[in-house]
Amino acid sequence: MDDYSLFKNQVYKKTGIDLSSYKEKQMKRRIEALASRKGFDSLSDYYMSLDKDAILLNEFVNYITINVSEFFRNPAQWKTLRELIMPKLMPDSKELKIWSSACSTGEEPYSLVMMLEETMPPERIKVIATDIDMGAIEKARKGIYKENSLKNMDPSRIRKYFDKTNDGYLISDNVKKKVEFGRLDLLRYVFPAGCSLILCRNVLIYFTEDAKQHIYSKFSRALMPGGVLFVGSTEQIVLPAKYGFTSIKPFFYRKDG
Repeated sequence: MDDYSLFKNQVYKKTGIDLSSYKEKQMKRRIEALASRKGFDSLSDYYMSLDKDAILLNEFVNYITINVSEFFRNPAQWKTLRELIMPKLMPDSKELKIWSSACSTGEEPYSLVMMLEETMPPERIKVIATDIDMGAIEKARKGIYKENSLKNMDPSRIRKYFDKTNDGYLISDNVKKKVEFGRLDLLRYVFPAGCSLILCRNVLIYFTEDAKQHIYSKFSRALMPGGVLFVGSTEQIVLPAKYGFTSIKPFFYRKDG
């Protein structure tokens, strides 16, 4: 067994993260670069330290799960969501179940709440937000962000939903309480059922084709008929009908039925 294959097995036993589901060349290069920056000459030496050092392990998990986010990332897509997608999902008074499936440090689900507050009654707003990285989830729960994360936001929204502190921008409790955070591994865990809208953006690009097909099938089962999957800018689905989807706009797929 080569060094990387052994490392993948060890990481899986330690964390439950299956590196075999990520594109191997990209992920191997990222991990070897990280190990080298930390002063390790081999992946076996690197894993020995990961196994003993919780801080180093947390840093590794955060790195490989690619937690890069900002509020209202790709603004044109959020405009499509607000103006064209949401009006068709909320014509009546029913509760909407919305899931941010790879929420990173919380910018995406908090963006959802802010957008929804401007278009629907507050009592109908509840967003489920999950990620594989507990460190990212804890940061999301704290809700403190640097100014760069807010670069796509209108100043009026910033004034309405954030308080400036010495540590950055703290999101309001009124927004926080509308998001339910939890850990979820897209490859292994059962998905929330009966969703009206699922967001999974800028994540699956790093997965193998087999892993992506598995996850798209699970998303389809998690959506209600007529529900919508919102994907990232580089993640358009090939043959969406295979999963019971119809493309309705670039990056948006409606479940048939």
